[in-house]
Amino acid sequence: PAEYPVGKYLITFDPLDGSSNIDVNVSVGTIFSILRCPENIERPTTADFLQPGTKQICAGYCLYGSATMMVLTMGNGVNGYTLDKDIGAFILTHPDMRIPESTNEFSINMSNMRHWEKPVKKYINECLQGKEGVRGKDFNMRWVASMVADVHRLLVRGGIFLYPYDAKAAAKGMGGKLRLIYEANPISFIVEQAGGLASTGRERIMDITPSELHQRIPVVMGSREEVQYVTDLHKA
Repeated sequence: PAEYPVGKYLITFDPLDGSSNIDVNVSVGTIFSILRCPENIERPTTADFLQPGTKQICAGYCLYGSATMMVLTMGNGVNGYTLDKDIGAFILTHPDMRIPESTNEFSINMSNMRHWEKPVKKYINECLQGKEGVRGKDFNMRWVASMVADVHRLLVRGGIFLYPYDAKAAAKGMGGKLRLIYEANPISFIVEQAGGLASTGRERIMDITPSELHQRIPVVMGSREEVQYVTDLHKA
């Protein structure tokens, strides 16, 4: 509002990630990101928000599940806080969260398999072959349909989360499913600060300069070894 002074920061957020889960009482969340407001700006415009993810100074999410948690990074690692309702404050319960480098869990919407590009189909088929296949180990699939919940799981015990580019997105003229500025970038910042990788399959997510506020991109993120493996398949 014009009557208030202009601050130094810009905030983007997704207020309710996984909203389709509300009716069935499954975990949902909120995602947020903080950027510096460019200097000498009296009133920020949309263009001021079009900054690559590397410009974020803080990012986090709140997860509303069996407990209410806030996971936060300010560029120096990742910490998790749990809401203590008795005192009305978030308590540090998960200090220095780190994603295991290797994993045997993947998270993807399998109903879209027929629409995926060949590298993603190849990767998932290899996972499904288990220890008898080229990967030499069994994989489990997990899918909550809430990015916050799926990513929180891989932060705690490892895994890879994929929402890849597919024929459905191409037919609609979209670059992917998830929004770059207020979904992919803040979660990528958290994942990288926890030791993981975050990619579109072809490039690092946080290196992308947004072209519009609601730009969509494909997402592959999580345990370092698996994300690198999927990226290499796209390059092959």
